[in-house]
Amino acid sequence: MAVAAFILGLVGLLVLNVFLGPIAVVLASVALWRGTTRRGRAFLGLGLGIADLVVLIAFVHVDSTVSWSF
Repeated sequence: MAVAAFILGLVGLLVLNVFLGPIAVVLASVALWRGTTRRGRAFLGLGLGIADLVVLIAFVHVDSTVSWSF
C-alpha cells in the first residue's frame, strides 16, 4: 500500500489530482496505521497526496474551475 500511495501521489501531480490525491492519502495512512516496513514510501505518498490537493486548490483558485485548461 505504501508503494501504491507513492505512485498514485506522483502521478496525481500531473493528472487527475482530484481523484488520485485523496486515494494516495488514504492508502498511505492505512499503510502507516498497519505498521508497514516501507515507512519512507508511505510518508512520501502521504506528502505527495497532500501536494496533489494543494495543486488542485491552487488551480481552482487561479482558474475558478476544477479542470486544467491549456
